[in-house]
Amino acid sequence: MFVRLARTFTFEAAHFLPTFPEGHKCRRLHGHSFAVDVVVAGEVDPARGYLVDYGEIKAAAEPVIARLDHYLLNDVPGLENPTSERIAAWLWEQLEAGLPGLSEIVVRETCTSRCEYRGPRGGG
Repeated sequence: MFVRLARTFTFEAAHFLPTFPEGHKCRRLHGHSFAVDVVVAGEVDPARGYLVDYGEIKAAAEPVIARLDHYLLNDVPGLENPTSERIAAWLWEQLEAGLPGLSEIVVRETCTSRCEYRGPRGGG
């Protein structure tokens, strides 16, 4: 049985987007209550009956999320232009080695806007 598991994390952070046009609201310093889904996928181990313990996702992701919470994202190395797309790719890079089965990162800046990232080749 193939499944996808997701765990949601939240963080508060400020950013500005220096590549947006002059006068655009996102070019100014502002903040968001971000929500991030970390998704793993794979075949369920028949003997165990599950893919991975949600606690393993938490253990891998929480220290990474803590590096963003209550920070100016532009000051985080690798996030000098912290668009949702770049935040998602940055999170993938931080988590990929330590979280087998990583399949997708979803970053929500607002209730109505999100970025879905499935790795550098798009397939996860």
